[in-house]
Amino acid sequence: MFIHTEHIIQIIAAFVVGGLLGLEREYHSKPAGFRTMILICVGSCLFTILSTTFAENPDRIASNILTGIGFIGAGVVFKEGINISGITSAATIWIAASLGMCIGLKFYGLALFVAVLVMIVLIVLSRLEESFDNLHQVKQYKIRFKAYEYSVEELENELKKIDVYFVRYKVGKQNDEVLAEYKIEAIQSKREKVNRYLINNKSIVGFDV
Repeated sequence: MFIHTEHIIQIIAAFVVGGLLGLEREYHSKPAGFRTMILICVGSCLFTILSTTFAENPDRIASNILTGIGFIGAGVVFKEGINISGITSAATIWIAASLGMCIGLKFYGLALFVAVLVMIVLIVLSRLEESFDNLHQVKQYKIRFKAYEYSVEELENELKKIDVYFVRYKVGKQNDEVLAEYKIEAIQSKREKVNRYLINNKSIVGFDV
């Protein structure tokens, strides 16, 4: 059986689109990088070509592609404390698969248009998002202080004076130290006030953000 020229063009197009998405993810050191995005996009394109060429029910293979991509996407989402990371990478995996399917169905113009939009979201809007985060951001604080010199109540009273929104979700004691974990939401200037207070307070052993 001969390889059709159009199929080669489709695979190359999927390779290029997946590579562009992967380069952006790789540049930002994200879990799903250059090779992963290429393989996902090319694989989705190939399965779509095979389903439209040989399968009696092409929609069944397409639905199975989405199921498989769901498992891959779930593997890059991580939760640490109150922070969840990898959601954008999982969404990029999902869109890479859909672009591969789009190319496999010969919707080249649509694939190009969506790929450009996705790159705008990942590159341009991420910078805009960072500027908003600098103004108002949620941070996880782990604060250690001497048990007999300081208390959770004193710490929280000071946070109220600085006027930040906070949620205490864990307090533990080890030897003579207390570890209190907080979610603190505030603009950058107020977070800096919190940091200065923690640094200057001699009863505070240390803190991590």
